[in-house]
Amino acid sequence: MGLVLLVGVSGSGKSTFAARHFTPTQVVTSDFCRAVVSDDENDQSATADAFDLLHYIVNKRLRRGLLTVVDATNVQQKARQELVRVAKDNDVLCTAIVLDVPERVARERNRTRADRDFGDHVISRQRRDLRRNLKRLDKEGIRKVHILRGVEEIDSAVISYEKSWTDKRELTGPFDIIGDVHGCRAELEELLEELGYTIARDASGRATGARHPAGRTAVFVGDLVDRGPDTPGVLRLAMGMVADGDALCVSGNHENKLVRALKGRKVTVSHGLAESLEQLDAEEAEFRARVVHFCDGLISHYVLDGGNLVVAHAGLKEEYHGRASGRVRSFALYGETTGETDEFGMPVRLPWARDYRGKAAVVYGHVPTPEPQWVNNTICLDSGCVFGGRLTALRYPERQLVDVPAHRTWYASAKPFLDGDAAAPAAEADARASGVLDVGDVLDGNDVSGGGVETGHGRIRIARENALAALEVMSRFAVDPHWLLFLPPTMAPAPTSADPELLEHPAEAFAHYRSNGVGTVICQEKHMGSRAVAVVCRDAAAAERRFVPDSLGAVYTRTGRPFFSDPKVESEVLADLRSGIEAAGLWERLDTDWIALDGEMLPWSAKAEGLIRDQYASVGAAARAALPAAEAALAAAAGRGLDVGGLADRVARRTEGIEAFSRVYRRYSWPTDGAAGLRYAPFMVLAAEGRTFTDADHLWHMAVAERLAEACDLVRTTRYLVVDVTDPDATAAASAWWRDLVDAGGEGMVVKPLTGALARGRQGLAQPGLKVRGPEYLRIIYGPDYTEPDRMEVLRDRRLGRKSGLAMREHKLGLEALARHARGEPLWRVHQAVFGVLALESEPVDPRL
Repeated sequence: MGLVLLVGVSGSGKSTFAARHFTPTQVVTSDFCRAVVSDDENDQSATADAFDLLHYIVNKRLRRGLLTVVDATNVQQKARQELVRVAKDNDVLCTAIVLDVPERVARERNRTRADRDFGDHVISRQRRDLRRNLKRLDKEGIRKVHILRGVEEIDSAVISYEKSWTDKRELTGPFDIIGDVHGCRAELEELLEELGYTIARDASGRATGARHPAGRTAVFVGDLVDRGPDTPGVLRLAMGMVADGDALCVSGNHENKLVRALKGRKVTVSHGLAESLEQLDAEEAEFRARVVHFCDGLISHYVLDGGNLVVAHAGLKEEYHGRASGRVRSFALYGETTGETDEFGMPVRLPWARDYRGKAAVVYGHVPTPEPQWVNNTICLDSGCVFGGRLTALRYPERQLVDVPAHRTWYASAKPFLDGDAAAPAAEADARASGVLDVGDVLDGNDVSGGGVETGHGRIRIARENALAALEVMSRFAVDPHWLLFLPPTMAPAPTSADPELLEHPAEAFAHYRSNGVGTVICQEKHMGSRAVAVVCRDAAAAERRFVPDSLGAVYTRTGRPFFSDPKVESEVLADLRSGIEAAGLWERLDTDWIALDGEMLPWSAKAEGLIRDQYASVGAAARAALPAAEAALAAAAGRGLDVGGLADRVARRTEGIEAFSRVYRRYSWPTDGAAGLRYAPFMVLAAEGRTFTDADHLWHMAVAERLAEACDLVRTTRYLVVDVTDPDATAAASAWWRDLVDAGGEGMVVKPLTGALARGRQGLAQPGLKVRGPEYLRIIYGPDYTEPDRMEVLRDRRLGRKSGLAMREHKLGLEALARHARGEPLWRVHQAVFGVLALESEPVDPRL
């Protein structure tokens, strides 16, 4: 990442050099830009517009972190200054490669080019400009200048790339990130031992290093020095660990100031610097020299673990990650302030973490805080050890905090951060900030131009208008958003049956999985109810910590709305589930104090009573009123000798069809009184504290549901059958089992890969499930007379591809939402995926599928 300026007179070979060493997309040429704006790359009258375009392209590329090479003469300081400014605006470093060829070589080359009709005086002028500025290039803000003299040196040059000093993405940990130490050596040693490190000591017993037996790496967030009792001891230990490869360290503002003081620069001796200088004066000159070398070499921040972790002393905004400039270093060392001071004389800091929306976790220190807490995927580990607080470390990727108490108050804080009343407002505000959704979090993440939502299984593109529709629904009708860790995806039906009298049959579901390399499936009874996600908390403390205070759970629909209109009914259902989970021992078995379940709430009428009455029962009532009259009229007509036999048969079939239609919805309706009469059939344990269960096979999920059903009358089990799809006898038996289910009035079954939600086929992630509905149930989907041959012929061409694709995209988003929630990511990150599921429901797909 950076800007490369090719510098040389016309004819020096810049374009040839660029083509040899860089890809075409990396190179931006002034000739190309001149041609774009004028259709003639030699039209000098278009030069101003051409360079406007060139600067625009360079700016866009650098903003995206792309290596960019400018192929122009760049021999005049003014031209270089503008490009260096663009690099600085994007916080990237600039390199110049000078192609210095003899003037006669440049003249000869230009004479052979028909498109170069300017005189030799132009080459002479350009060369004078080059020679005049050659020795001052590194003073213009250009980090490195490479001068290649003569044709031979240019032709033999080799380009090599070096990573930014901050780029340690190849280091994946695990890490132990340690907050501000401030000279508290004893507490640091105690914390390292608590973390499992073995401390090495010299002959005098001084700690000179520490190593973890499991190969973990410590990362210091800076401010090792000042204020505390033993700055030299802390430095000796940290420097030894870094030298041995057992630790990394970024610079803090106190190290920055200490270096300037030790180098004899004029600094204000305050904020504990006097203590460090006094302690270091008692050390040997060689040690002080090591301290200067170490602290002066500390960089602003590190990007670790594939870009998923950033460590900087005062934190770092997303647009600065991996970048290099004075502005980036200043932010990393000091944070962002308003320029004002508070009543304690301390800088008023801007709350950058409240607006942070980056993927990487940012771990920092600098500002003492009584209780470290995650705010928008950032956490401050400075818990004020030197002020009498604690020394804190974060285990990563475990996200576990480990701390030790200060042995005493070593330095009086100007701002009493341990005063609970004083600290509470800021801490509460930060906690709220982590849960506040911003419209940009949803729209920017889901905008087509923004690329959609990145999941662990690829990027899902979502139209902006669909995201807006989802936002409208969520903001007006949804449960408290803190409960919405997941929305169930839609499910695709099995491919259309080969049997001309059926739309769906298990044979096609088995064939689908078999052709995709999934050998074993589980067939689950499909309950005719309403999809319901239940989040159940063990106690109020669990709900307040992870979800919503003064509540013990939520039951919501697949569109995120409250399942029950009466909160008392929801409370009764949650109480039954909670007591059942307790009796089944699931809190202990799953090591959690909350559980999220996905299942069906029965009967269908519990949620769909209005729908049944208005859309289904009304049709049945109208048909039963009209068809007998039609039959009577046709009978009378037949009695008069009219030939109405065909029409009478059709009306009779319609009468039979409407009765069959009515029997279907009546089966799934029964009276309930509050929670009494309700049944819940869970088929998946979605998540618990710190983990999801998407990697468990369906037999595990079924076993948990059966264990819960034994302890809770509300819970109903799901019948299932494991099938080897490569065994014809097994698939035939499973098809017969499906026939028995639907003949007994069941809706049908769902066929799923046995290995679970993460099952993979030959083409990547496999469909999580295919529904195979019975022919009678399909009457309420397609109408009472859908089995008529002419209607069946039309329905068989159902175009299932769009529905299957939608189901897969929603499935991937659901997995991503659960994963983000389990990792403890902020609510807005979880909701990018959750809103994505709801937004996709606006896709133009036949709702009957």
